Amino acid sequence: MAVPTPTAETRWRCTLCGNLTRFDVTRSSKVVEYVHLDLAGAPKVEEREVLSESIESVRCRWCNAVDQVELVDRPSAQV
Repeated sequence: MAVPTPTAETRWRCTLCGNLTRFDVTRSSKVVEYVHLDLAGAPKVEEREVLSESIESVRCRWCNAVDQVELVDRPSAQV
C-alpha cells in the first residue's frame, strides 16, 4: 500500500483515533555517503546524498493502527 507523503500544505492524521503528531515511519532509502575514517578507524559521514526514498508503512503511536493514515490540510498560520 502506498503511503502518502506530507507536504508543506498537508500533514498526516490517523483515521482511527485522530492522532496528528506521533507516528512510527518505516522507510527505505538508497543513499551515497562520503565516509571519513579517522586514524583510529572511526567513521564519520561527512556528506550524504539521497538517491531515492520511499515510505513503506506508517504506524500510529497512539492506537497502534498500521497504514490508517490520511493527508489533511495543515492549519493556516493566519494572525
